[in-house]
Amino acid sequence: MNTESHSQLAAFIWSVADLLRGDFKQSQYGRIILPFTLLRRLECVLEPTKADVLKAAEDHQNKPEAVREKLLLRAANQPFFNASPFSLISLSDTQTSDDLMSYVQSFSQSAREIFEHFEFESFVQQLSANNLLYKVVQQFAAIDLSPARVSNHGMGGIFEELIRKFAESSNETAGEHFTPRDIVHLTTSLVLTGQEAKLKPNSIVTVYDPTAGTGGFLSESDDYIQQVSQNVTVSLHGQELNPESYAICKGDMLVKGQEVEQIKLGNTLSDDQLAGERFDYMLSNPPFGVEWKKVQKQVTDEHKHRGYDGRFGPGLPRVSDGSLLFLMHLVAKMRSRQDGGSRIGIILNGSPLFTGGAGSGESEIRRYLLQHDMVEAIVGLPTDMFYNTGIATYIWVLSNNKPAERKGKVQLINATGRASKMRKSLGSKRQYITDRDIDDIVRLYGAYEENDESKLFPVEAFGYRRITVERPLRLNFDASAERLARLDDEKPIQKLADAEQAALKTACESLGEQRYTNRDAFTKALKGALKAEGLKIGAPVQKAILNALSERDPDADICLDKQGNPEPDTSLRDNENVPYGESVYDYFEREVKPHVPDAWIDDNKRDELDGRIGIVGFEIPFNRHFYQFTPPRPLEEIDADLKACTDKIKQMIEELSA
Repeated sequence: MNTESHSQLAAFIWSVADLLRGDFKQSQYGRIILPFTLLRRLECVLEPTKADVLKAAEDHQNKPEAVREKLLLRAANQPFFNASPFSLISLSDTQTSDDLMSYVQSFSQSAREIFEHFEFESFVQQLSANNLLYKVVQQFAAIDLSPARVSNHGMGGIFEELIRKFAESSNETAGEHFTPRDIVHLTTSLVLTGQEAKLKPNSIVTVYDPTAGTGGFLSESDDYIQQVSQNVTVSLHGQELNPESYAICKGDMLVKGQEVEQIKLGNTLSDDQLAGERFDYMLSNPPFGVEWKKVQKQVTDEHKHRGYDGRFGPGLPRVSDGSLLFLMHLVAKMRSRQDGGSRIGIILNGSPLFTGGAGSGESEIRRYLLQHDMVEAIVGLPTDMFYNTGIATYIWVLSNNKPAERKGKVQLINATGRASKMRKSLGSKRQYITDRDIDDIVRLYGAYEENDESKLFPVEAFGYRRITVERPLRLNFDASAERLARLDDEKPIQKLADAEQAALKTACESLGEQRYTNRDAFTKALKGALKAEGLKIGAPVQKAILNALSERDPDADICLDKQGNPEPDTSLRDNENVPYGESVYDYFEREVKPHVPDAWIDDNKRDELDGRIGIVGFEIPFNRHFYQFTPPRPLEEIDADLKACTDKIKQMIEELSA
């Protein structure tokens, strides 16, 4: 069957929704149509060996479950079986729901489990209650989905089309688990282009998606590899959190005749069910900007106790956005360079490019990826590309086995202008990327040249050292009435007995309003005045007095500490970002010293990893590198526009008052 007839058959299957209108919400159609399509396909695939399986089921009914399952699988000659005498066409019209559920329960475990996650029984009961079940069953029983008429690949196409229709009819929820096919196609093409050496005939490659959703990336990568290679076995692996998406993903793979054992259900971050596995290719579209509070304990424990032996060694992002955790998770599953390495394509929003300053978890993750030379390319996509958000998004392509010419470099590709308007919006998705534009973007990536849409940077270009610049504290002191009133606000003074407080104020008043511009001179005078009042005070009270009676004064003497070094003024403290690789002292002498001659670098602020002055940060200011300045219009033009506006307003006022 060609693609057009796949679409026609998918549209015909979807037309069952006409029966559901009124009794079910539009967003529920897919939850009925998808499992019934799967059921009919499995039934058609099993048809040739059905008699053998029924005989085997009878012969081996007393054997242990595990042994019986193996024998029935052998009889079915498929990765699944059904040991029920029922088929959709033979279900009775009087007890349809009981017969149907008995039929579904007779599948082997991997297939049966899919129907459970679809919550199939609940929808069967609802259909039955609305007197629709037998009609729906009859419609599906009449559709020929036999392998002779529809190949596995064709069936995959039909299932994909139904999933897409489901996503469109309920984009407020399904959009979270369904990546638009244009984005899937582009990401897969970027990761798999130029991989002929790895896709040799008769080889086996592994593909993994930790946020598998409905399985779009897994299907697309399999299709791509089959198209560009011969006799390559693609082993698909994935994990998905949402039970319904997980069921769709497994169902899609089952109808294509693929192994489904390596598709797992559960939270990838807290419960990695493919721990210790390594993969050749990894593709993912994790949720954008979703907090990871629910799994915070498990993730933080892994970071603290396992460090770089776990998945989250370099650092943790803020709890409000977990997308970088998925990226770290993928990096941990890369094959070693000796084994040929791995390639990753992951879709992220703008936040992972620049959120978090030097020393933050996000910056440390970027630092790890860039300093280990894993970031190969980042592609900026147009806005309004996804069903549930219109924000700017980026495809990161990572590799731990870069070709020689890409070593130590990162390619940024600006594809934000490569958008085509959709005839009809789907949720937030108003734009898509055409196949021709996808080919052009992949060519830009492959050409690896500088132009308006493609820029090449050394890894160091994204790094900097944040140094702390201190300036000296300069204070003047006097005992004016205004400053004396501040003594009452100081906590150490409030704690003194009333008599002591009175004596202290008298001592301070005795200093008069003479202005001191040297702290040591004022301290000496203060101690004399306190002694005259017979007062002995501790350091906290002395500090409180100095605080109340002082003000910052750029013309005063520098305050020195006990070692005779200038004391820093915290209110004047500043940070400077020094380009990575440049001497912090050279930068300081050139950029800071001419403006503030009395400043110095705080050499106690050092980077944890390399011990050098200044804390290392990494960020990728994608938009800055592609910014194009648009000069403002000439003043005469603007004036002319304003005059035209005011003239029009005058005219309207005159008309009203006429």
